[in-house]
Amino acid sequence: MTIPFHDRTLAASRELVAKLPSLGYTDAWSAEVNGADGFTPLALAAEWAPSLRLGSAIVPASTRGPGLLAMSAATLADLAPGRFVLGIGSSSPVIVERWNAGVFAKPYARTRDTLRFLRRALAGEKVTERYETFEIKGFRLEHAPKTPPKIVLAALRPRMLHLARDEADGAITNWLSPQDVRSVRAELAPETELIARLFVVVTEDAARARELGRRMLAAYLTVPVYAAFHEWLGRGEVLRPMQEAWAAGDRTGAVKAIPDEVVDDLIVHGDAATCRARIREYVANGLTTPVLSPLPGGDVPIAQAVRELAPHT
Repeated sequence: MTIPFHDRTLAASRELVAKLPSLGYTDAWSAEVNGADGFTPLALAAEWAPSLRLGSAIVPASTRGPGLLAMSAATLADLAPGRFVLGIGSSSPVIVERWNAGVFAKPYARTRDTLRFLRRALAGEKVTERYETFEIKGFRLEHAPKTPPKIVLAALRPRMLHLARDEADGAITNWLSPQDVRSVRAELAPETELIARLFVVVTEDAARARELGRRMLAAYLTVPVYAAFHEWLGRGEVLRPMQEAWAAGDRTGAVKAIPDEVVDDLIVHGDAATCRARIREYVANGLTTPVLSPLPGGDVPIAQAVRELAPHT
């Protein structure tokens, strides 16, 4: 499950987070865009639901210095020994540069270098190293975690997927269909954990679900990394009218240009039983860890959707 929930603040999430294990959920994964940061929800969930595995999906590699990222990860690893998974990724120019005054340069190399630094730092080593994208001089964690966290990478296309396969503990992906999972899985080893956030609208009103989905897809699939991802997956032509309208400044036209079948591919919607069956399709095609993100605007409140989507239902 994704935390915090879309319809409430983190402070108001305690009761529902605490119920997740009894409903059959195994994990709680944060996000980090322009809402809650990637670490605080997990720190609270470590106390609220002590049996959950906790993961960040994702913390950008370029919005924090490497040492600060190591400190935050070490803190979570101490709060939840053996239960914390650090997810990092390159993020996007908007998040890194426009919102955080950083530099979005050499995203693959920056993510790779951050991964390699974190491996050493979280193992308790003193790190002095010149990497391609930054240099570290004499950094050592004051309290390295007894159990270093696993590190997984946000990866959308073969180069980053291969890095996740070869040097990380898993890959995180996003905005894909059950059939697309096969394309992504083919770039990984069979034992590599593959994690994906699945956006879910519990409603039998397909038109309403598609309206919600189109707005989200227009915002995401016009980001260069996601546009390239879907070009690789084979949706380049069908999404071209949306891309052209967005580039021309026609946001309304871009939203309308997304075909129903694309929304149905990428958004899980229907009644709760239909949604659960769709989620099982992702797993059957090679997804190891589906991370649900119930959206507001369906037929039921999010708290009810969480209960109805649960594995124990």
